[in-house]
Amino acid sequence: MSDRQAEDILEIRLRQLARLEAIKIKQELKELKEEKANLEEIVDNATALRRLLVKEIEADAKAFADPRRTLIQEEKKAVAEVKVVDEPVTVVVSEKGWVRARNGHSHDPSSFAFKAGDGLYGTFECRTVDNFIAFGSNGRIYSVPVSSLPGARGDGQPVTTLVDLEAGTQLMHYVAGPANATYLLSSSGGYGFLANIEHMISRNKSGKAFVTVNDGETICRPSPVSGGSGETPWPVAVNVACASVGGRFLTFAIGELKTMEKGGRGLMLIDLEAKDSLAGAAAYTRSVRVVGIGRGGKSREEVLEIRSLNNAKAARAKKGKVADLGFKPSGVVRME
Repeated sequence: MSDRQAEDILEIRLRQLARLEAIKIKQELKELKEEKANLEEIVDNATALRRLLVKEIEADAKAFADPRRTLIQEEKKAVAEVKVVDEPVTVVVSEKGWVRARNGHSHDPSSFAFKAGDGLYGTFECRTVDNFIAFGSNGRIYSVPVSSLPGARGDGQPVTTLVDLEAGTQLMHYVAGPANATYLLSSSGGYGFLANIEHMISRNKSGKAFVTVNDGETICRPSPVSGGSGETPWPVAVNVACASVGGRFLTFAIGELKTMEKGGRGLMLIDLEAKDSLAGAAAYTRSVRVVGIGRGGKSREEVLEIRSLNNAKAARAKKGKVADLGFKPSGVVRME
């Protein structure tokens, strides 16, 4: 610095220096006000905040980005499989809906014990890899793997604990068998159809709607069908026997029915008169057993052989003939 410059600086008055400092303070205040305005806009305006975040993220990505080192790719969903040993088993179901599985076949039904007031609904000789099907009063069906059923010790387990029933629904009937086993399903309204067990299997404990029943109707006992399948012609010897509560009887060839994989109402089996209803329907080759209630509320049954059955043979959906049974039928069971 020259002597002249030093002399000029020393001659500057104090108020001039203060004025320079004030200018600096005003400039800083202006900058702070602008920063305040920007911050208030970010706090009050979601769009501005999002714009700022995007800007900062893009800046950081540009400054610190490097190639991804971890390989991310879609893989197949892992499925846990539980292998079941394929063994013969007999599924035992009681009238009150208790179920159990006993190893082997050819058991004497009279050897099964039940709770007081309960009795045998039915036994089903099948395999551990098969399925157990329960029919609800509302037409929904529920499936449980046979391998999941409780053992034969004790009285078993209520089927209601194995499935999720809708409120007000009761379990009416039960079957068990391999996926290709065919059953005749019918309702008291006089309609029915054929279905395989594989069509009835549901992955949900809440089951699925399968048999259409109108108000006041009930599901009749399912009848096993042997000698063919829905994809191949049925043997001529296989027929269907229908009995109404009013005592009318009709038989016809099973080929007149159709297999319905998704369920439904089916075709008319017998033309019912007013206030009459279907007691049951069964597929047979030689004979059926008709069960019912006689005088005094006593259980009655009668076996109808091929000759009597042929006397009531006609086309499907006819009225059939009056059967002189001496009691009101409540069900039809296949024998042969």
